Amino acid sequence: MPALAGANVIYGLGMLELGITYDFAQLVIDNEIAKAIKYAVRGIRVSEADMAIDVMRDVGIGGEFVSHMHTFQNFRENQFDTRLFDHHMRETWEAAGGKSLYERAREEAIHILETHEPERLPENTEKIFKEVIAEAEEELGV
Repeated sequence: MPALAGANVIYGLGMLELGITYDFAQLVIDNEIAKAIKYAVRGIRVSEADMAIDVMRDVGIGGEFVSHMHTFQNFRENQFDTRLFDHHMRETWEAAGGKSLYERAREEAIHILETHEPERLPENTEKIFKEVIAEAEEELGV
């Protein structure tokens, strides 16, 4: 069975024009969409505690839940966090500069390219690569 069989694979992030063109800003946008999809597919836990059954009983019909401690402790639990998509009203968005999704994504892509420090590979990686290449060359008679 192939290694990716049954895996949750999202393909084509950052690609434009059937993969002929690659755009880092589009990659940032697509990554955010992929995170949202994974968040939605994850589903919502359903238990008495998660559903706040006791809180509903305490607050009662017509009561107010926003100031309840349970709401404060759990309101981020089922919330998709995104810095890229702007959910503000138009006036607030315009006052903050009115940047489009693509502009924000491009700025984020530039920030990542300028500041990201990749994890270093283990020290023996080069040795392992050379061994694999030597073995393949020997096997192929190169």
